[in-house]
Amino acid sequence: MSQGKDIDRVWDIVEQVGVCMLTTQFAGGLRARPLEARPDRDAGLIFFITDIHSPKEEEIEPRPDVGLVFIDSSDKAYLSITGRACIIHDAEMTQAAWRKTDELWWPGGPGDPNVCLLQIEPSIAELWDGPASSLVTVFEFAKAKLTGKKPNLGENRKVTVKL
Repeated sequence: MSQGKDIDRVWDIVEQVGVCMLTTQFAGGLRARPLEARPDRDAGLIFFITDIHSPKEEEIEPRPDVGLVFIDSSDKAYLSITGRACIIHDAEMTQAAWRKTDELWWPGGPGDPNVCLLQIEPSIAELWDGPASSLVTVFEFAKAKLTGKKPNLGENRKVTVKL
């Protein structure tokens, strides 16, 4: 697959899946939590609406390197993104990423003083495209057992999303 198609595939997965696991670093190790991504393909950035009272801000400020994991189980695609995070306190930018469902958490809207925007600038994406079905996976393992060769479980490739 060409570099351009790889990058498009990464953004397609981010847009289709939506919810991912965000992993941050803190003094005691790593912490992961689910968040709904708001990708901006043209800008090469991924945004999240979040609460200023969550520990994310205090974790990201000293250690901005984060990980995102997206899983598209129907398409058997697994995507890991490494990037740099920053917290943005800007109601106008938050408004651009805002969705009606966010009002369940922040009834005051994008200008709510408890809302902030988490911005991720992706650097590396690692993508695994698996076989189209579970049946193919079972077949590949059975074939591997009979032939002694490794099963073909799909493709793994690293993709530079943004330099």
